[in-house]
Amino acid sequence: MSGSVAVADRIVSVLERILDTPLGIRVRGWDGSEAGPENAPLLVINSRRAIRRLLWQPNELGLARGFVAGELDLQGDIYQALTSIAPLLDSGSRTKATLTPGDRGEMMKAAVMLGAVGPQPQPPPQEANLHGRRHSRTRDRDAISHHYDVGNDFYRIVLGPSLVYSCGYWNTPDATLESAQAAKLELICRKLGLKPGMRLLDVGCGWGSMAIHAAREYGVSVVGVTLSHEQVELARKRVVEAGLASQVDIRLQDYRDVADGPFDAISSVGMAEHVGPDQFERYARTLYQLLRPGGRLLNHQIARRPGPRRTSPTFISAYVFPDGELSPVGQTAEALEAAGLEVRDLESLREHYALTLRQWVANLSARWDEAVRLAGPGRARVWLLYMAGSALAFEAGRIGVNQVLAVRAHADGRSEIPPTRTEWLGA
Repeated sequence: MSGSVAVADRIVSVLERILDTPLGIRVRGWDGSEAGPENAPLLVINSRRAIRRLLWQPNELGLARGFVAGELDLQGDIYQALTSIAPLLDSGSRTKATLTPGDRGEMMKAAVMLGAVGPQPQPPPQEANLHGRRHSRTRDRDAISHHYDVGNDFYRIVLGPSLVYSCGYWNTPDATLESAQAAKLELICRKLGLKPGMRLLDVGCGWGSMAIHAAREYGVSVVGVTLSHEQVELARKRVVEAGLASQVDIRLQDYRDVADGPFDAISSVGMAEHVGPDQFERYARTLYQLLRPGGRLLNHQIARRPGPRRTSPTFISAYVFPDGELSPVGQTAEALEAAGLEVRDLESLREHYALTLRQWVANLSARWDEAVRLAGPGRARVWLLYMAGSALAFEAGRIGVNQVLAVRAHADGRSEIPPTRTEWLGA
């Protein structure tokens, strides 16, 4: 029973007391009541279970579990809605430190009156549940499968025909998602100095877009490796359709098991986030050993701001990138050089990722019903929340993405890289 006070009024009253500020979002309860500012984004609480989740997990993970399960909805502009509930997300990390005994009493009283007190609900089935030693080969395969083996048709909806799952390079005012992704692939090939007859290793090759572009446009031979069965299946099909089967070898293989080096160049685009900081030095040493002297590595990687590592579970770690973790770009550069590589160039593409994510969100929203049919409502909700939230994080500078170009120099110090950026980019 919710008593004589409407559900929405009771929830808004408690939240405003905890946050010590008026809410920037309107609330609708499961009883149909509404409270909060007019014409604001709407937080719809469909079930008492959502409140129970927040009692047990009063942070972004509790909110995310409710959203993925359909117990919470956000109506209106998704970006404005997420911005409006940001204080609720922040409050989770401050709750134990700042709630007074009176606040705690009000929270429990409201939960009792709303009938929300009870055992902790099970997480939605879309939450990752990995077993075994962290970053073992078996567990890494399971983590990659959780994220990428969602269905190739689902990814076609989100990513568009390019099937490139990393930020585009928006180098002209009239760029489209497809042209921005083609420009990104071209930028990587130029930075790597690809020429006919070279061998390229594409680590985390996805659906083969980078491998196909490099083979077709630069005449190189490519080995692409991924741990996703679905990616391998489609990538091999795309390679054959492009007439490049003699140049491109797509493998279901861990990069740690590649044994047919050396390579003239290595591209690693959106893969190192899965490695994590504890394994990054090993990753860097492995790629160093696979390069010939004078060979280049292009490491394209999302980065967090400097500061202590977060150890508490997050929505991203639970639902999107299990076992993945971001590092500051300075730590990435330091680890590459500790492995013997020389960092020669670093370019931030932070704003480019925000633009890309907004396009992916638009793609998903435009074909929402089809996406739900293919991947299920929970998985579609995960991707909507993840991509929209990430777009805001890139725009605010809370995370970034960088292309780090490094070289395995010759014993005498020669790098084979032209002395100016203009020369080696060909621009």
